[in-house]
Amino acid sequence: MARLGTGVGWRPEIADVVESMPGIDWVEAVSENLCPGHLPDSLLRLRERGVTVVPHGVSLGLGDARRPDAGRLAALAERAEVLGSPLVTEHIAFVRAGGALTASPPLEAGHLLPVPRTRDALDVLCENVRIAQDALPVPLAVENIAALVSWPGEEMTEGQFLYELADRTGVRLLIDVANLHTNHVNRGEDPAEALAELPLEALAYVHVAGGFERDGVWHDSHAHPVPRPVLDILTDLASRVAPPGVLLERDDNFPAGHELEGEVAAIRTAVAKGRAAGPAATGDRAAPPASRAGAGSGASAGAGAGAGAGADDAVRQRVGLAQAALLAALVAGAPVPEGFDGVRLGVQARALAGKRADVVAKVAPELPVLLGADYRPAFLAYAEGRPMTGGYRRDALDFAEHLLRTAPGGAAPGVRRAVREWWLERSGPVPRSARPGVRLARATRRVLLGR
Repeated sequence: MARLGTGVGWRPEIADVVESMPGIDWVEAVSENLCPGHLPDSLLRLRERGVTVVPHGVSLGLGDARRPDAGRLAALAERAEVLGSPLVTEHIAFVRAGGALTASPPLEAGHLLPVPRTRDALDVLCENVRIAQDALPVPLAVENIAALVSWPGEEMTEGQFLYELADRTGVRLLIDVANLHTNHVNRGEDPAEALAELPLEALAYVHVAGGFERDGVWHDSHAHPVPRPVLDILTDLASRVAPPGVLLERDDNFPAGHELEGEVAAIRTAVAKGRAAGPAATGDRAAPPASRAGAGSGASAGAGAGAGAGADDAVRQRVGLAQAALLAALVAGAPVPEGFDGVRLGVQARALAGKRADVVAKVAPELPVLLGADYRPAFLAYAEGRPMTGGYRRDALDFAEHLLRTAPGGAAPGVRRAVREWWLERSGPVPRSARPGVRLARATRRVLLGR
């Protein structure tokens, strides 16, 4: 695996800061936020300077019971080619459930949710990863996620699950040490034990990020400084293997440039400390046992020693039913599935609703402006029992339509009119024409339809 060095997550809000930061070898950009034909000037300038850009997907759903969507895979492949990236990355998570596979309504989480660490889920994940590998022009690396909830009846630890995934598919691993800390606080999992079980020879690079703790629950916010426990896990990892790359993630509440530079410096220090303390410093790290020799070799799909048949429809249906039941409890007010912690699921459900409100505010920034302080409570009331089914843009349109249908008569006429105009402008396949004749026809149609 080519060495990437030290990087930072590129976001539009800190584009200028990232460009001016000294010693940045590479950046990572959220794939879904990039338009291949209209790349941001900042990313183009970074590429011209020789800075590597890696697209990082967040919506593919490799852990979904369904097979990966061909359109999403094609979009990820296109971004890798346009950016000249050496690899692409995604998450070990499910993001949608339901539909024809389970004869239930399709649901979207709008967030990354953990897959159960079971043989069935592993079979599904391995086949989905192989499908993705075949569709992508560059190697794929997959990331461990943070979780607020634990699945009942799990059959493997996180390290064992990731090891088998890498062994069976040859996929690379993107290890997020902040997520290891999150799972330590929320699920009692020892980060050192997880690192000891991982096939570190499959390591592509490392994520580092901040979060916060509230009422005994760690929230992986990516909006707070990196805490000392996360840096300590990074040091532990670096004592076991020299990371090909390490990247700081920050998605919100962006600090001043000098603060970001300070966090990058702290990351470099943590890596240097680990390399000085462990066998990675002298290159005498013990070779993996023969049974692990195939893990993470970087070969094509199915190259690992344990490659085998894919998941049949019965396996996918079992996984799909379990995921649909969990997601329905989180976003549609369904009963808590047997074996889950109802209190913890409530925390997760509120976190998902809050994230929906935040992302819709970014996708449709006019709505918070129009509604002011009423935006967030109105959206949370809308989201309760109304799951997202078609992505965040569709969610914004559905929220605006909900407001128009349910707003009380006493609502400010100006606000209602502005929301209506916003919804009409964006609900069609193309923007509404401003020509007088078209506007007259549109007004006539609204009268005839009683709108």
